[in-house]
This record gives sequence, structure tokens and C-alpha cells, in this order.
Amino acid sequence: MSVKASTTRTVTVATVQFEPIVGDRVHNLAAIERLARTAKAQGAEILVLPELADSGYSFRDGDEVAALAGPVPGGPSAEVLCRLARELGLYIVSGIAEQDGDRFYNSALLCGPEGYIGKYRKLHLWNNENRLFKKGDLGLPVFDLPFGRIGIAICYDGWFPETFRELALTGAELVCVPTNWVPMAGAESALEPMANILHKAAAHTNGLYIACADRIGIERGQPFIGRSIIVGPQGWPVSGPASADREEILLAQIDLSSVTETRTLNSFNHLLGDRRADVYG
Repeated sequence: MSVKASTTRTVTVATVQFEPIVGDRVHNLAAIERLARTAKAQGAEILVLPELADSGYSFRDGDEVAALAGPVPGGPSAEVLCRLARELGLYIVSGIAEQDGDRFYNSALLCGPEGYIGKYRKLHLWNNENRLFKKGDLGLPVFDLPFGRIGIAICYDGWFPETFRELALTGAELVCVPTNWVPMAGAESALEPMANILHKAAAHTNGLYIACADRIGIERGQPFIGRSIIVGPQGWPVSGPASADREEILLAQIDLSSVTETRTLNSFNHLLGDRRADVYG
């Protein structure tokens, strides 16, 4: 899981917001390649793509999932993403439909200039995902990259504070979030989506950078809200939010060494050190 470390602590992270087409893996991978090349030209060093970016989201049934999913690593989508990362010298976190034997997972792949690094399987499944995928069984891994320690969450994982707390406690400094946010009840007249509020709060309470890459469009009647965002460890956006309906690349140069300092609030208080583990574990 480890990658050779260096002293580099500053990195330019990019989130890609676009519209995958369900069932059209060739189209989706071509769009990813086009956007990855653009982001790289703009200075991106780590790229975050939406949830199920290779396959689309609104599957009709398990047979459609089976036709679009592949092994991670080694499947057709994973091979394209890893080749692209090697060619561009870029770290890529992408949502991907994973097949493992007769089981299917809503997963995220991490690859870089050296090829495949690791994967994460979504822990908290949303709505019809429960009919199509198995719940994640790899925990919440943290990956050592040359510029810092990276965790991954996917979409509905962000509604559980434990996701980010566990990642922070195991050393994550940046959490990459491939997501397909949908409209939430009561949000019709809200100034910002609940998803942005939750991830700003998670960044603030854990002293984390969080980079969320959402999709756009309406797929088989299901709308998606866009509004991708990159949040700093004090909870304030460092890029975005993006629009609700346009293809966009957000970029932010972030200093992961600032996480340690941010978590120390004053001479008495530390965001993680003040936890009352004797009371609530």
C-alpha cells in the first residue's frame, strides 16, 4: 500500500465534474482521458473523478452491472486509468464498477505514475445500490503517497462522521471523494447543498483536506447536483463549489504539512487529542 515517500508536502489537486453516460464505458473513458489531459496541463498532480465514472450510475439491473464492471486491477477500465496515470505522471482516484468473482462493488481505484496502488470499496450503499453491490469489506485504507497520506470515501459515506474521523485517526491528510450527489429532501430553496455543508464540517472537525468530485446531468430520470468542491482543513473551500450543471475542473494547490498545525487549536486543545475515548470509544 505504501509508495516511496519524499519530502514534498505541497500538491495540486483537481476534481473533475462531468457527465458519464450509463452503459457507455468507451465514451466515459474517452471523456476521462480528455479531462485528465486538460487537468494535467493546468498543473494537476492528483486527480479525483466522480463515483462510477467509468460506467454511469443508474443501472437497470444486475446484468447491466455485470456487463460494465471489471476486476480492479486488471479490468478494462482499471487498465485505461492506470495507463493514463503512468503516461501523464499523475495520481488518479476514480470511481469504478468492480467485479470480484461473482460479487460486485461500488469502488474507487487509486493509481499513479508507478501504476496501480490500491482500491477502496464503498461502505455505505445508497438506495438501489443495495440491490446491485455488496457492502465494502476493505475498511478505510490510507495510502502513503510522495506528498502525504490519502484516504478515500464515496458519496453516501460522507453522511457518516465516523468515515472521516476514522481516516483522520489513521493518519489521512487528504480524503478524495468520488461522488454522485442527488437532490436531498428540503434542499429546494437552500443556498448550498447539504453535501457541501457536511464535507466542510467534516474537514473542520477533523483537520482534513477533502476533495469531492461530483457528476452532472440527468440519467434515466435521476438528476445529479454537481457542486464539486475542495475544502481546506479549517472547513473553508479552497476551490469551488462548482456549478450545478456544467463540466468543470477545480484546482487547488494545497500544503498537506499544514494539517498538523491546523489540528492544534491552541496550547490546550487538539482536534483529535481532545477526544474522550474513555466515554465514547
